[in-house]
Amino acid sequence: MKPLPNESSTYYHSYIDTVSSTDLIVELKKTKTNFQTEFFKLDDAIANYQYAPDKWTVKELLLHLIDCERIFAYRALCIARGEQQGLPGFEENDYAKNCKAEKRTLQGILEEFLAVRASTIVLFENLDKQDLLRIGKANGNEISVRAIGFIIVGHQNHHFKILEERYLRRL
Repeated sequence: MKPLPNESSTYYHSYIDTVSSTDLIVELKKTKTNFQTEFFKLDDAIANYQYAPDKWTVKELLLHLIDCERIFAYRALCIARGEQQGLPGFEENDYAKNCKAEKRTLQGILEEFLAVRASTIVLFENLDKQDLLRIGKANGNEISVRAIGFIIVGHQNHHFKILEERYLRRL
């Protein structure tokens, strides 16, 4: 079942709304397959493309997806295990600035994404209904573990749309 509106801040509702299925594991696996289909055919020339000054390259954007998924999965784990302390936010632009994408190969980034997603899938496959419905606090906002899982999928959907519209169509 998809998360209810009160399971996350309104900021995340647009991400959750991009998820078509109510089955989180199916969606995590489907978006992993979509990732493989779309990005394993790209080359390093495309991966270093920026559609405008001060915008991320394709590699930086992919590393942003990886960083965010790791952070969201960590939040899900903490909350599922009953963490009572609020979890910190993060500044995505600082992470992107320091990701050293220019020193990475596209192939290495793609393999890293698949490894992170595989870990995320195993995490969520082993959470029960009680774990998924547990509420914690991240970045000053209440959020459920279930919402975090759908945000991971929706965040990828959001950035895939941007990649398609602003990067790949312009090449």
